[in-house]
This record gives sequence, C-alpha cells and structure tokens, in this order.
Amino acid sequence: MAAALFLLSGAPGRAADPNLSGEWKLNLAKSDYGKFPAPISVTRKIDYNGSKLILIAAQKGTQGEVTSKLTYTTDGKESVNEVAGGQAKGTAQWIGGMLIIESSREFQGATLKQKEIWRLSSDGKVLTVDAHVSIPNGEFDVKQVFDKQ
Repeated sequence: MAAALFLLSGAPGRAADPNLSGEWKLNLAKSDYGKFPAPISVTRKIDYNGSKLILIAAQKGTQGEVTSKLTYTTDGKESVNEVAGGQAKGTAQWIGGMLIIESSREFQGATLKQKEIWRLSSDGKVLTVDAHVSIPNGEFDVKQVFDKQ
C-alpha cells in the first residue's frame, strides 16, 4: 500500500523555482556598494517563464542612465547578450533556492567577470543580489537589495 501511495504521489523532486517576475526597485539603504559610489536608482524588470529569464535593468547615476536587456535560460547553457561595448557571455542555473548567474565580457582589451547570487525572500517581496566582480585591477563585492513593486 505504501508503495502504491508513493507511485501515485510522484517521485520526490525539486521544488518549483521562486517567482522572480515583476518590477524590482533598489533599496539603497539596505544595499552595500563598498568603496564604489552607489547609483541614484536601479530598477529591474524581470520576466521569468519556464526556464527563460529576461532582465531589463535601468540604472541612473551621476553620469546618466544606462538600460540593458539580458536574456538567459536557467538550465546552465551559455547565453550571449549584446551590451554596451560588445557582447557578454553567461550562464544561469538554480542551485537550491538560489539563482547563480556567471558572466564575462571583453572591454578595452580586458576581461571582466561577474558572479551573481540571487535570493528571493520567503514572502517573495525582497530580492537580494550578491555580486562578485573581477576586473584586471582587482576584485570587489556588491550587495543589492530590491523591493518588489
């Protein structure tokens, strides 16, 4: 009887991916840019459906506003995105309840690398992105906290 119940309930599997879709606004008070100047504002619009993730990010700083559109699949396969100054290659995959996005690009003869770890709060209202950035003259960490709008 227990075996029949197990078969009817399906094999144990991974829980559903967190729902990242929506508009997210940077909470500057909870974010940490370390020694780097924080932006004036950052908004992320995320459309996540199945394994396809589309991120439109708008960042406003003292030198103006930059908008980028990045597309990934969350199955770990490489994606190529057009960014200012060229192309960025990256992968995205779920590890537990965290989305790990690793990307790299060439800029002015140097390789820039970034690893982001996305965590969604249990109530789905706060998205925390911890990023480790490697550039030729050093490495640094940034913590961004976004509130769902």
